Amino acid sequence: MDRALILAGEAAANGDVPIGAIVLDVAGEVIGQGYNRREVDHDPTAHAEVVAIRQAARQRGSWRLEDCTLVVTLEPCLMCAGSILLARIPRVVMGAWEEKMGAAGSQYDVLRDRRYPHTVEVISGVREQECAEILRVFFKEHRP
Repeated sequence: MDRALILAGEAAANGDVPIGAIVLDVAGEVIGQGYNRREVDHDPTAHAEVVAIRQAARQRGSWRLEDCTLVVTLEPCLMCAGSILLARIPRVVMGAWEEKMGAAGSQYDVLRDRRYPHTVEVISGVREQECAEILRVFFKEHRP
């Protein structure tokens, strides 16, 4: 989560919502990382999770990330949850909950929905206060 928090800071420095994500392989090595780049790239799909998943898939030479873990500072949205399922990522470690649009247990529980052939282990609340605080500070400065 340390690296994901640093990446979240990079997103904030670029004027985007401070969310960072990394993809770890089975040995615990970072094979993908990202932060929100919607403002920089002018791309509504450039969420931290999607950026990290794309990088991990390129490094692997495969879209199947079946033995990987995604670590993210904020609960994934519907789009990111779909990307996680499609990449076959079996485990997500997340920091803060996203009460408005979260898709890993708060608003929706897409990642653990038994109707899908692939479900994901969700480990929540990892350094939750720090992850939430970086968002509180950002929004206090950007949305008075």
